Amino acid sequence: MKSLKLSKLSLAIVLGLAMTTGVSAQDDQSEDNDNEGEATEESADLGNIEVTARRRTESLRDVPISVTAITGEGLQDQGAQDITYLNQVVPNTTLEVSRGTSNTLTAFIRGIGQQDPVAGFEAGVGIYIDDVYLNRPQAAVLDIYDVQRVEVLRGPQGTLYGRNTIGGAVKYVTRRLGRQPSASVRASVGSYSQADLVVKGETPIGETLAVGGAVATFNRDGFGDNLTLGTENYNKEVMAARASLEWTPSYDLFVRLAGDYYKDDSNPVGGHRLIPGLFSGAPVLDDVYDTRGGITGENETEQQGLSLLVEYDINPSWLFKSITAWRADDTINQIDFEALPPVDLDVATIYENEQFSQEFQLNYSGQNVTGVAGLYYLDANAFGPFDVRLYQTGELIGAPQLNAFTLGDVDTETWSAFADVSFDLAGMFDLETGLELSLGGRYTSDKRSSRVLRQTMLGASSFFGGDPVILETTSDFDGSDTFNEFTPRASLAWQPSDQHNLYVSWSQGFKGGSFDPRGLTTAAPDFDGDGVVSEDEVFEFMRFEPETVDTYEIGAKSSFADGRVNTSLAFFYSDYTNIQVPGSIGVDNNGDGIADTFAGVTTNAGAATVKGVELEMNALLGRNMAAQGDALTTMLTLGYIDAEYDEFITSVTNPATGETALEDVSDQRVFQNTPDWTGHWNLRYDTPMDLFGNDGMFSIIGAWSYRGETNQFEIPSQFLDQEAYSLYDLHLVWKRSDGRYEIGLHGRNLGDEQYKTSGYVFATPDGSASTLGLEGVMNAFYGAPRTVTLTGTINF
Repeated sequence: MKSLKLSKLSLAIVLGLAMTTGVSAQDDQSEDNDNEGEATEESADLGNIEVTARRRTESLRDVPISVTAITGEGLQDQGAQDITYLNQVVPNTTLEVSRGTSNTLTAFIRGIGQQDPVAGFEAGVGIYIDDVYLNRPQAAVLDIYDVQRVEVLRGPQGTLYGRNTIGGAVKYVTRRLGRQPSASVRASVGSYSQADLVVKGETPIGETLAVGGAVATFNRDGFGDNLTLGTENYNKEVMAARASLEWTPSYDLFVRLAGDYYKDDSNPVGGHRLIPGLFSGAPVLDDVYDTRGGITGENETEQQGLSLLVEYDINPSWLFKSITAWRADDTINQIDFEALPPVDLDVATIYENEQFSQEFQLNYSGQNVTGVAGLYYLDANAFGPFDVRLYQTGELIGAPQLNAFTLGDVDTETWSAFADVSFDLAGMFDLETGLELSLGGRYTSDKRSSRVLRQTMLGASSFFGGDPVILETTSDFDGSDTFNEFTPRASLAWQPSDQHNLYVSWSQGFKGGSFDPRGLTTAAPDFDGDGVVSEDEVFEFMRFEPETVDTYEIGAKSSFADGRVNTSLAFFYSDYTNIQVPGSIGVDNNGDGIADTFAGVTTNAGAATVKGVELEMNALLGRNMAAQGDALTTMLTLGYIDAEYDEFITSVTNPATGETALEDVSDQRVFQNTPDWTGHWNLRYDTPMDLFGNDGMFSIIGAWSYRGETNQFEIPSQFLDQEAYSLYDLHLVWKRSDGRYEIGLHGRNLGDEQYKTSGYVFATPDGSASTLGLEGVMNAFYGAPRTVTLTGTINF
């Protein structure tokens, strides 16, 4: 197995280098024919994207970090609707809509992330809007509009971005306002009655002020139906808006006040049962987008945010920056776990999140030294009650609904100090080739205070309009702890020429510790064997510690053939320790042999090794081939990852004796949401074309995306795990030469592939018995089927 993985890795490297060499040679042969048309050459230039991955503006090639950057125009040309599109194009990255939701994000990069959105579990990938960290994943499936670019930073970013960027970071960067009045209208219609509208505008006010904003609405019928309720499943009904006020009173001061709003009124998303009902015998449905869940109730998400950016150029070398932000969101979510009409495992949830953050940065740019230092503070609360409405048995039949109620109330107060400095050793020591040493570190104090209340009751809780009868309180925990971490980084980059940057780096990251939001304090063990479960033992049972990673990376970023071929190749090795693994198990409280509630079991399972390779390439294959001014370009991304647990400690019950003991089951566990292979290849042909008497450029973009076999959880499942699959897209885009009109026809998933993105399981691995509820839960959620969208844009 090891040799097979190594051969695959070698194949990926050889393929990337071979394609790079071949393209370079082709362009060298055709260079003599490309002496006409400066405008044509400019339109076909691959360009050089500037990014802020190191908290300062730099060329993408100069950054010794694995970064994928896609411009807003590039995303629009590819028909991207939200940031989950990056799932198709960024190597070793998973960005998907979380199970049972329409806007909560599940993010994994290089095998590290988090898919449980409950308050108390921390993210493994940081999501940022204009350098403002989103503390919770609700409403983080950001729609693509009014965006300048999106950056995906792979690998731990603990020094510059802090806690919970242990896997990486995704930066959504909006566009600053221009100095001329402008407006645009973009409308889209398509499959499943899609009807989207985005209206943007901006204008200067006097010499120093500018105001702008965008309003968007995204609507679509469901991909399937809820056959019980007669409603649509996987529909979309979203309204969003952004506005900003920019003030530039002098050349050295810039102030930006920005606000955004988001409202999602989509229906509850029901899962597709993969096994028949174990109690009712209900058959598996033919259409994977249909469901039969009977849960009803309000289902919506509302989010709003404000941010204030101040930039002051103290002098040509020093820049001070302040980022102040407030964000809040409220979600009511209805999830029918067993996806059948009776109440068997129906969950109503509330997520209320609020955060305030303040960051100060001091940037320095000298002749041979550049760097940034700063302070960061976050005060956040995540509040989440949820009802778990269970089946009725015995004397409870006909009584108010049995409810396994859980409430989590988590306060986070964290502060950190950081610095990152780069030294131009070539300039300092008069070397002939470029050599840069970067050193950085961040100290973080992360305090978590958590209330966990678990009760068994009859009837809906007061949060959902009920007046319940409380039968038992199984957890009433209130505790806090502070986790202190220092996360350094170092890199050495050698530039033998302006076209090449070779680097080695080491970086650390951590995900914050917390307390199990589903834990049962009554299930806490007697650790010291004295016959009494003390408060300290309950505390240790509920708490889980931070997880950490050390990543070593070797990379090369190069440009060949006068900028016609750009490549980025990176090898990485990660030592991943103290891994947090949240899970749930059914608990039988009344001894009838059927689980009547569930308990959270979150452990720092042990350790793992993650290693892999990533290749990204953009190439101009030719110009002026079939017509004067045409161009053929291609983009390739390829990722391979080998992630294996070295240690995974869990409790195992001997079925013969009933005794439970801790065992290492690392050989039986796999990494979730981490396919071994990810790939994307597109081919783009641009040619001048007149349309209705208007000069313009017509583009044909064909794309193929591939993801290898994906496990939804650490325990492999013959039902839920997704086998390898490919997606095929085709985009036809025409733009008038002056940019006034744009038309696009976008076909996505043209092969109509049915692929699982997430799921729930409360059943034995073979699906023959339930571990919670009567019917058993083995449900999957799927990505979008084949769709076609027609988009038109008018720019004023």
